[in-house]
Amino acid sequence: MKIGWIGLGNMGVPMAINLVKAGYELTFYNRTPNKGEELIELGGKRAQSLTELVEKSDLIFTMVSDDNAVKSVYLENGILSHAEAGKIFIDMSTVSPQTSQLIYNTALENGVKYLDAPVSGSVQPAKEGKLLVLVGGDEDVYEQVKSVFEPMSKLSIYLGNSGAGSNAKLAINLLLGITVQGIAESVLFAEKQGIKQEDMLTIINESAVGTAISKMKTSSILNNEFPAAFALKHMAKDLRLASETVKLQEIGASANKTYQSALENGLGELDVMAVLKELKGDGSTSL
Repeated sequence: MKIGWIGLGNMGVPMAINLVKAGYELTFYNRTPNKGEELIELGGKRAQSLTELVEKSDLIFTMVSDDNAVKSVYLENGILSHAEAGKIFIDMSTVSPQTSQLIYNTALENGVKYLDAPVSGSVQPAKEGKLLVLVGGDEDVYEQVKSVFEPMSKLSIYLGNSGAGSNAKLAINLLLGITVQGIAESVLFAEKQGIKQEDMLTIINESAVGTAISKMKTSSILNNEFPAAFALKHMAKDLRLASETVKLQEIGASANKTYQSALENGLGELDVMAVLKELKGDGSTSL
């Protein structure tokens, strides 16, 4: 199966690399032409246009930033209009379920197949091929392609009709956003009462509420450095999408308000854990 890949951001690059390392013939396209050198060194090929990429591929992955980027790639004389019947498209971006359903319906009209398959996990799991792939669409299409997910993931799971993958991704990121804010609030509360951050994080990590994310973010909190493993701007986007999909309960709505404020205060390019700076009242990009 010849694979096409569109989108070489922080997540897209390691995911595509894992496919090439697994032996798949991969052609990629990115709007920024200087990206993809590592893929070329491993045997990947650069397409000069989206049309060329679609023509050379049986299965096309997209991994781009948001709903507008997905619509731009697929619609408005995009890749669906250049596809022969039978080709398969898989969007791994985090977008609204409404956008996924729109692309799915347009794909059907063009005689091609489409899955929404966003991933749970950040850059390091992407490099290690340990992402969680959340799939919505036609189950027979998933069965046809699920082996291709294996080099990128520890698990892919079929969840239902088109949009189900996108809904599941918003749900898990809602929990992530609440959890990260909870860690920050706990640390700041303890600090105000004279308890050192290091001691409070030890308590959290060694207790029943300790999680992989609390352990992962400990050094970042202690060093007050927040290089983006998962940028806060993406969390703000995901919580906004969740709030536009359903009315969030009080905890979710509070988290959404906090991350939107952090985004407005210039923290978007930092890691999601920089929500601590927002809660502390240090809403700036200076560290």
